[in-house]
Amino acid sequence: MKRLLAILIMVFSGLEASSQDSLIRTSIYFGGGSYYIDEFQVEELQQFIESIERLENYEVIVFSHTDNIGGREYNEWLSRMRSGAVIEELLEMQVPAELIKTRNFGLSNPLYTNTSHNGRVMNRRVDVILWPIVF
Repeated sequence: MKRLLAILIMVFSGLEASSQDSLIRTSIYFGGGSYYIDEFQVEELQQFIESIERLENYEVIVFSHTDNIGGREYNEWLSRMRSGAVIEELLEMQVPAELIKTRNFGLSNPLYTNTSHNGRVMNRRVDVILWPIVF
């Protein structure tokens, strides 16, 4: 699972929002122990969503992550709170709830190392991935 997630993130990171035939991703980063989304990141998420033509042709997948500070139970809770905060913003932006899917990883399957400060900072995120719906 860790390897699959790493491959997906690497693939997503090079995609532009104008490429409607591909997976599209943006990330929201959080402070340690926080699920607060600042105004700047809300604005970026809004621009990301507005840049997508025919949003109804995508599943909106919300992958939530934490670093390894704190216990497993705490990080599972924090991961749910982070994805919930992002989903709340998406719903405010009129993204239909039926398009949104969630996966809360907590401290499991980190993409970056948790042995360094920078790695932990990068793991405190929610990835919003648009996956084309195949008809």
